[in-house]
Amino acid sequence: MFSLQDRQFKLCDGLSRRELMRIGGLGALGVSLPSLLEAASRTKAESRDVSFGRAKNVIFLYLAGGPPQHETFDPKPNAPAEVRGPFNPISTNIPGIQFCELLPRTAAMADKLAIVRSMATDDNTHSSSSHWVLTGYKYQGPNPRTIQPTDWPYFGSIVKRYKPSEKLPALSTVWLPDMMRLNESVTPAGQTGGLMGARWDPERFVGDPSQPDYKIEGLVPRGIPPMRLQRRHALLTQFRQHLRSAETAASIQLFDTYQQQAFDLMTSGKAQQAFAIQQEPDLVRERYGKNRWGQCVLLARRLIESGVRVVHVQWPREPGDNAVDNPLWDTHAQNPERLEDVLCPMFDVGFSALVEDLEQRGLLDETLVVAIGEFGRTPKINAKAGRDHWGPVFSFAMAGAGISGGQVYGSSDREGAYPKSDRVEPGNLTATMFHLLGLDFRGTFTDPIGRELSLTKREPIYTLLGNEPATEARTESTGDVARVPVFDPDRLLVDPTFDAKEPLTPLTAPARPKGWRAGPKILSANESGFGARAMRDGLPSTQHIALGFDVSKADAPVEIANGTHCLLAQEVRSPFAGTFSMTVQACGGGSSPELYEQMFLKHFTCRLVFFQYTDKAKRPTERSELATMTFTPKFCEGNTVAFESFNLTRQFLNATPGANFSFGLGLGVAVIVAKTSPDTLQLRAETADVSAFIRVGEVSLQFGGKERNEKVTV
Repeated sequence: MFSLQDRQFKLCDGLSRRELMRIGGLGALGVSLPSLLEAASRTKAESRDVSFGRAKNVIFLYLAGGPPQHETFDPKPNAPAEVRGPFNPISTNIPGIQFCELLPRTAAMADKLAIVRSMATDDNTHSSSSHWVLTGYKYQGPNPRTIQPTDWPYFGSIVKRYKPSEKLPALSTVWLPDMMRLNESVTPAGQTGGLMGARWDPERFVGDPSQPDYKIEGLVPRGIPPMRLQRRHALLTQFRQHLRSAETAASIQLFDTYQQQAFDLMTSGKAQQAFAIQQEPDLVRERYGKNRWGQCVLLARRLIESGVRVVHVQWPREPGDNAVDNPLWDTHAQNPERLEDVLCPMFDVGFSALVEDLEQRGLLDETLVVAIGEFGRTPKINAKAGRDHWGPVFSFAMAGAGISGGQVYGSSDREGAYPKSDRVEPGNLTATMFHLLGLDFRGTFTDPIGRELSLTKREPIYTLLGNEPATEARTESTGDVARVPVFDPDRLLVDPTFDAKEPLTPLTAPARPKGWRAGPKILSANESGFGARAMRDGLPSTQHIALGFDVSKADAPVEIANGTHCLLAQEVRSPFAGTFSMTVQACGGGSSPELYEQMFLKHFTCRLVFFQYTDKAKRPTERSELATMTFTPKFCEGNTVAFESFNLTRQFLNATPGANFSFGLGLGVAVIVAKTSPDTLQLRAETADVSAFIRVGEVSLQFGGKERNEKVTV
């Protein structure tokens, strides 16, 4: 999806003739805009400020949903456990500055960053707080969950109008990879040209650059050969000349400008080249993370190199994350798991790669990088182990052109709840960006009815500005990159084929790190009992898990009561609404086929299970089962193991349109062997080996996300 042309080109769109005459001064490529906001309006003091106009372009990383300040840039290690959360702080490479341990790569380059810990909107609503962050103005309209022509313009729209790209004017402000959406089809205010007019909307390119077939179809004229397109352009030129002979109004000049820009964009190899992310080396693409957000960040760098002025990278929605309780950074539930498994790995890898890449290419000195969400998260963790909306204080990061790195501005109180010093509001951020781009933050623009309106009513955060780092002091960062591996969007389970040296941990093990939990007992090679064991019998090159009994080395009878379970379970990474399909490779094993048939299958039932955790410790024994099926693997001799596939597929959706589906404290998968015969079973080793079990060779999980219902707007 690509939108270039404005929805209206005529005077009836509300532009005054005076404004059209002002805009009509554009050249054929839209390069020479009026300088009403340029240096003439600056004070002498500002004209001496070398940071004014330092930024040629901006990459704006929008962390939609609201990142928690505690688990990113403002850890509170001395706060109570219900405030500080489960993660520890790490030292950055600047003495005295700490980040959360989930940002090790970012911590290692803190000398290039300016962190603000005292941003505040006092607004806990996604749509209105987001409008404030993206425009610099508090929302004043009837409904912030809708886009209205009276909305205040997005800051990138103002840049598009008054500081367009010299190289690609038709792509002055680009927005990736989709519109900002709340649940379902809700598209909130603050992301368009608003009251300036739709022609100043950012150009939106919808798609997933992590996919091998990624391309921007709008840049290719469908079904029109190049020669025919040139002939059409020649006819259009003759038509415009005829119009000029009859009327030289600014409206015709404005129409000319957009027609020319549209044609240039459609035929320019430069624009198509900028989006050809497939040309990037594999090592570079992997460095950014081969997920949708990471590849959008890499694409932003390519677009900036090609001449785009502003690139907005919207944190993308994942399959099925509409109408759930922890989409995007909106972690109302499972905050630690979502941060550790998905959000922080994606951000830490992509953000650090961008700053590093820009510096290596000599672009960081002229590119401003901003990473921010619409608000933060509550100081106290809720009953679902999540954090809720919190506008009174949050953090954001800046780097690059005109930013003096290696510093923290402002502070929050002991619990990260309210600003303690140097409160900042979104207007300060937009004023800072305008200043660095060479736009006077005290300047004005004219709306369609002729009113002069101020770009912002706040001042830049001058303390952040400068050409040198705020300090020369450096230290070794204590972050551990291995602690936060590169995010793999296809990895829903850890170690699905049991390749780890120690694949099993007890059922009572802590919830993190994720992995296979087993019990009631994990049996060693020389141990008897009822439980789980990692083994290689019959499969010399492949480790697998046995679930059942082995009493060959028992000194006394082994008793197994009715209802006793042997459990192999794992928590699913970041579950969303949709369809989950668990496939288990399994077969029977043990002393003999007869013992397996007569003792195991007679007394035990094998099940595949989807379940929901019911306690915060994430013990699989404390669960509520959501779906289950029984299965009966065939016996295989030790040297002729042949696994069968067993599948459990279930759809988890809320039947009410637009209503949330909640996994509460988390979704788990399990393979269970349960004693279901009524009497207590007594097993003893007599003269021969007495063992019977099922072998589990692999547990895989596939997910198909719930599709967005475009008709739902509530």
